[in-house]
Amino acid sequence: MAQVTTTGIDELKELIGQEVGPSDWREVTQELIDTFAEVSGDDQWIHVDVERAKTDSPFGTTIAHGNLTLSMIDGLRKDLIQSEGFALGVNYGWNKVRFPAPVPSGSRVRARAEVVSVDDVGGGWYQVLTRFTVEVEGNEKPACVAESVGRALPAD
Repeated sequence: MAQVTTTGIDELKELIGQEVGPSDWREVTQELIDTFAEVSGDDQWIHVDVERAKTDSPFGTTIAHGNLTLSMIDGLRKDLIQSEGFALGVNYGWNKVRFPAPVPSGSRVRARAEVVSVDDVGGGWYQVLTRFTVEVEGNEKPACVAESVGRALPAD
């Protein structure tokens, strides 16, 4: 269940500049990393070769793909902000995606969100820019900082 529920565009605008979170923790297992490698085709050893990573990786273990961490935001966001009063909301893309720190296999991640802007883009649509910060349990540096760009169409 989301920590904050907004109804309509005006309530969503009230969130601008406020941090929401953190979400619940989610474990990043080797199975999840392997599945992502299979789906994406990115099977670089630093992600999937557990034995080699123990000796050759500067992290001492396999690490999650940056794009896996980024894609986990969609699931983590459900713990943070729920918006009602919209006919439709769509993913429009990402801005400024960075991966400052690795996500080691077996670690846990969670996210925080901040609505940065809500702008009328015409035709009844609004563009919502939300900054997500994903942290790894026990690490000072975030694993991912990314701005989600969404489009929302308010209900009649």
